[in-house]
Amino acid sequence: MQRIRNIAQRFAIQVTVVQVLVVAVVVTPLAAFAVTTLVGNVQFLGNLAITGALSKGSGTFVIDHPLDPRNKLLYHSFVESPEAKNIYDGIVELNGQGEAIVELPNYFEALNGDYRYQFFPLFKAMPNLFIKEEVTKNTFTIAGGTPFGQVSWQISGIRHDPYIIANPIVVEVEKTDATEIKKGECLFEDLCANE
Repeated sequence: MQRIRNIAQRFAIQVTVVQVLVVAVVVTPLAAFAVTTLVGNVQFLGNLAITGALSKGSGTFVIDHPLDPRNKLLYHSFVESPEAKNIYDGIVELNGQGEAIVELPNYFEALNGDYRYQFFPLFKAMPNLFIKEEVTKNTFTIAGGTPFGQVSWQISGIRHDPYIIANPIVVEVEKTDATEIKKGECLFEDLCANE
């Protein structure tokens, strides 16, 4: 209990304690840009909103397993990139001319730029498939397919909204005394031993 109080005083943290359980932690920074470090496993029950950037070693979502929810958990990794990339996909049916207009969310062009397209025919080869019209007015057109065939498509875009322009992802950063991990130190020391 005294150790918890000492830590709380050191970091100006208000702690509510029931017996030996910490049930609430409120962080009050002593100065602008103060850093509070939580060590060990930390669990938030409920929603967590972060205004700003989140940096992590790895990440997953976890849900009750849909085939055995009472006995198993299902984990999936995040899809990550050195770019602030958004991915959209779907399946579209071609019309009688072997074409389809793919409709994207109404905010697609406001949020994204620098598009990448992927598409694959379903159930039969369509060697002449192509992008007839690139994204305009939040749609793009696939053509050259078999009439009434189906196509699985995916499009990605690099964010170009005002927030990401003002706060770009810096992919490589030199360690200094001002970074989260200081020069000469490693996030995971046992994995850096061979350096």
